[in-house]
Amino acid sequence: MRRRTIAAATAFGLLALTGCGAADMTKQSSPYADAHGARTVTLSVQSWVGAQANAAVARYLLEHELGYRVDTVQIDEVPAWDALSQGRVDAILEDWGHPEQEQRYVEDKKTIAPGGELGVTGHIGWFVPKHFADAHPDVTDWKHLNAYADRLRTAESGGKGQLLDGSPSYVTNDKALVKNLDLDYQVVFSGSEAAQITQIKQFAKEKKPFLTYWYKPQWLFEQVPMTEVKLPAYEEGCDADPEKVACAYPHTPLRKFLNARFADGGGRAAAFLKNFRWTTRAQNEVALMIADRKLSPEEAAERWVRKNGPIWRAWLPK
Repeated sequence: MRRRTIAAATAFGLLALTGCGAADMTKQSSPYADAHGARTVTLSVQSWVGAQANAAVARYLLEHELGYRVDTVQIDEVPAWDALSQGRVDAILEDWGHPEQEQRYVEDKKTIAPGGELGVTGHIGWFVPKHFADAHPDVTDWKHLNAYADRLRTAESGGKGQLLDGSPSYVTNDKALVKNLDLDYQVVFSGSEAAQITQIKQFAKEKKPFLTYWYKPQWLFEQVPMTEVKLPAYEEGCDADPEKVACAYPHTPLRKFLNARFADGGGRAAAFLKNFRWTTRAQNEVALMIADRKLSPEEAAERWVRKNGPIWRAWLPK
């Protein structure tokens, strides 16, 4: 996202969502990336489960319908662009907006090519439990957050209210927002998406109020209803200076990007990835199977593919 991170993973076993470090793909690469003439594809997979759902379904279909060997590697958001430019990976299937990298690699160097929209619109925001918002409607306006700082304080937040974030590697505006909006809160990193989910579920089980950075699409909303806190309205360019951000996160149509050589010469695999486009509901369905029902990514993809032939057959190149 403007947010989020796996150590290199091969075969279909995407690593569990833990706080482990991400691979630096500017120094190493999959042996299958940019392999000219070979029926191989390497996908960059971010650490959040929605991105894993994309890769799982794309991989399953590339392997079972188009006959490719597919490798997956997990990389932090910005290094993923470097790896893609260098041909160390072939595609990023879910980008939440990195204008500097897009200018450098797509517009200037032309080493990366747009792959079209994923079909899912992403949005980051701050959220509180719905039951707490129902009982205290004014908490959903950022101007009243300081009045609830004591209620949202934890042992980790140093006497201030806690704003729960995920991995420190996620690209967020939260520290700047807390400072620039003069909020009596401390950003506390849980370490990973999985750890953040565990903490949110624990708060919900104990019926404790919390304030958390979170994002849509995300399957957790089905289990823990949350209400968004309204931050100052987003306007184009209001987040241009990371140190001065004082506005909400935008709604972002998520996009795909391909290595430029792969986009031109990747044959049916490249055509398929350009065609790959699904809905928030479909992504959440697969993500829920992976993260909550504990299916392997391959099992989740297979179940989804079996039920949704008319959707994915339209992605196959003619």
